[in-house]
Amino acid sequence: MGDGPNPKAKWSKYKIEDGKLVRAEHCPTCGEGVFLAIHKNRKSCGRCGYTEMIE
Repeated sequence: MGDGPNPKAKWSKYKIEDGKLVRAEHCPTCGEGVFLAIHKNRKSCGRCGYTEMIE
């Protein structure tokens, strides 16, 4: 730890399915380009703190 951001982490937010780019879920408050982090029981935005519980 302490080595700064993981450069591979941003590529986990994108994938190609059937030749089309598929992106992870965006924050509804911050808008496009700010992704929600997926945790065991919630999705959250690290920028504004928006949280959505997963049931």
